[in-house]
Amino acid sequence: MALNIADLFEHAVDAVPDRLAVQVGADTLTFAELETESNKLAHYLAAQGIGKGDHVGLYSKNSIEHVIALIAILKVRAVSININYRYVAGELEYIFDNADLVGLVHDRVYAPLVGEVAPKFAKLQTIIALPNSMEPDDASDLSGFGGVTLADAVAGQSDARDFGERSADDIHIIYTGGTTGYPKGVMWRHEDFWRVLGGGVDFMTGELKGEFDQSKAAADGAGLVTLPLSPLMHGGAQASLLMHLFAGQLTIMEPKFDPVRTWELVDEHKVQMIFMTGDAMARPLIEAYEEGGFDGQSLFAIASSAAIFSKAVKERWMAKFPNAVFTDSVGSSETGFQGTGLQDASALSTDGPVVTIGHATVIIDDDGTVLDPSVDVGKVGRTAKAGFVPVGYYKDPVKSAQTFIEIDGTRYSIPGDYARIEEGNRLTLLGRGSNCVNTGGEKVYPEEVEMAIKGHEGVYDVLVVGLPDEKYGQTVHAVVELREGAELDLEGLRDYLRSHLSGYKLPRGLTLVPEIPRNATGKAQYPQAKEIALADRTAKEASN
Repeated sequence: MALNIADLFEHAVDAVPDRLAVQVGADTLTFAELETESNKLAHYLAAQGIGKGDHVGLYSKNSIEHVIALIAILKVRAVSININYRYVAGELEYIFDNADLVGLVHDRVYAPLVGEVAPKFAKLQTIIALPNSMEPDDASDLSGFGGVTLADAVAGQSDARDFGERSADDIHIIYTGGTTGYPKGVMWRHEDFWRVLGGGVDFMTGELKGEFDQSKAAADGAGLVTLPLSPLMHGGAQASLLMHLFAGQLTIMEPKFDPVRTWELVDEHKVQMIFMTGDAMARPLIEAYEEGGFDGQSLFAIASSAAIFSKAVKERWMAKFPNAVFTDSVGSSETGFQGTGLQDASALSTDGPVVTIGHATVIIDDDGTVLDPSVDVGKVGRTAKAGFVPVGYYKDPVKSAQTFIEIDGTRYSIPGDYARIEEGNRLTLLGRGSNCVNTGGEKVYPEEVEMAIKGHEGVYDVLVVGLPDEKYGQTVHAVVELREGAELDLEGLRDYLRSHLSGYKLPRGLTLVPEIPRNATGKAQYPQAKEIALADRTAKEASN
């Protein structure tokens, strides 16, 4: 068994060649058409000497061409490197250098930035420009760095599937979002990536699947219509796309998140499953729906991951979609899925996502002891994943040794997320330990406080950070984006929270901002929020 990502895609092509695979705007490709186009580009890459283990950057918004490029890179056993399309020159330079790029596929509209950065890297010789899905007529000059258009690259290339055998040990890299520091390249074996992020393990039962199970199921069924809302440059969205391709399902994408456009797509194409990033997407979506004009009842599965999907927002969704299944999934680029929870409207938590403990997931206390979920109910520890875990971080043995740890002969991935063990083999996710606020000797997890603050009717979005304090070491500080027309002061917020949180968890500072700092996927930018809070506190102290 190869258990290689490219092979798993090809199995689906063979099973359902005429079924639609991807759709972006009016552009569609069947599985057979996606195979043909990706084979052409793969042959061009191979002709440039790109093959096993070579790193090729993908610097593009969601588009049909983005998917073609991803599959093409995988077909020649090269390694795709996901690049945030919001990066400025300095950040691009970091990624190009850290990832050792030899190739780059980019939206043509980014040619000026590519022209500024790419010539600094002698090994980066193959550069291909895609038509930008939002600016398809862009004609930025490529000559200064030797770039070619996708059309020129594939002209005259073979569309044959003749790439030779691949291996389950080939490496697939996902760069983290960099929300707490520089992005890191998480190295996965193809089989391990498939097992925990591509559907190779049943997320609910833990059952291991065979190489052809997904493609056989695709041939036997009608296929689902899915709509992941995050950009493909985010590892979670890429994993979602690949999982649905393996299963012969249609993935609809947009180059930019737009709540109204999302509901138009749901109604037009009878979308059955959507995937979103917590409240950053869930709140504007439900507000657009509540304004009226959409049916949306084709949805039977509504999934959130990678950010808080708060109780207050969940309740609004559940009121409008009483027959849908709601799930919270927790995990990271370093672990894959660690747990999925079916959400019951009668038992929503204000503390954080509550999920069933996933396959090979454990909780480890600060002493390195693996806790027993049947005995240690109520205890807090770091989530850890055994079994199918990454090889490590690319070119970072120090951080690899800190995150990928062997305990009693078992290797675990421990990225630093804390959770509390609950009854019934469940967890409440509390947040990333690096963001934990230690105030007066008590640990406060920002996401728990954020969940409570989001229940306030005047709050649209919030991040909670720890600021230095001479007396307590750190104090809890809330950075809040209010709803239009709403007002809120610190004492009013503290009064509201007293019935929800212990006294030591209450914010001692409040900063109001026009917009909460988040990246393109909706993930919190805690370092930026902390800078904003510190600057606000300094300004207030100076004025007193």
